[in-house]
Amino acid sequence: MRDESRHFIWRILLLIGVLPALLIVYIRKYVKEPQIWIENRRKQRAENREFRVPLFSIFKRGVLGNTLTACWMMASAFVVGYSVGGMFPSYLQKDLGLPTGYVALPIMLQSLMFFLSAVLWGWVADRFGRRQTLIITALMTIPIAPLYLLTSDYAMIVVFFTLQGFFGGGGMHTQWPHYLSERFPTEVRATATGFCYHQGAIFGGLVGPVVTYFATTWHMGFAIPMMIGTIVGACSVAIAMVFSPETKGTQLVSDIQLA
Repeated sequence: MRDESRHFIWRILLLIGVLPALLIVYIRKYVKEPQIWIENRRKQRAENREFRVPLFSIFKRGVLGNTLTACWMMASAFVVGYSVGGMFPSYLQKDLGLPTGYVALPIMLQSLMFFLSAVLWGWVADRFGRRQTLIITALMTIPIAPLYLLTSDYAMIVVFFTLQGFFGGGGMHTQWPHYLSERFPTEVRATATGFCYHQGAIFGGLVGPVVTYFATTWHMGFAIPMMIGTIVGACSVAIAMVFSPETKGTQLVSDIQLA
């Protein structure tokens, strides 16, 4: 009876997870397109300069460098994100032998810190610039990683993994929506941000299998591969930012800029 109840509860949870999809109906009916985009489309049609395949346009000569550095930035950022949190529960259970109940607390606190830090780092980015903020938050993930990965003290793990949510979590990853949007002109903005972001997710998806391979086949455990992924990914984000544009103060306009 206990197993049947558990299976029933999981079905309920899965059904609850589907409910947000119903918001699509509301969004489709009541959420309007931005006026800048509407005006840009009007100009495209009026001037007979419509972008029917905007994906190709983000690889044109004048935009290619920006596209490539954005892809590099997002791939590196996803590597950091998945190195920090993707296999963290497995690390706690397999390497440290902690019971399942001990996994939830640091993840919950890190997620909360992720949320709270978004407000602060957004203000910092507006005050001091996008590039500088992203470089600082990326590099700060490096000294924090060993503090929760090279210890078996549960209190230290909770404290410093939570702190990692302030830098490698909220500090870095909450900056992508506005920064990617500001990097590209209106006529290709949605295509460019979607492409750069999601190609990065492909690299992030490789982190789990790679970390697991070294942890099990090479008998390294999860901590060292996770730390290497975090450090390499964070350094790569910082270097990518050196070659990326500063977009602080950018005004989103409806002008056609690529045709």
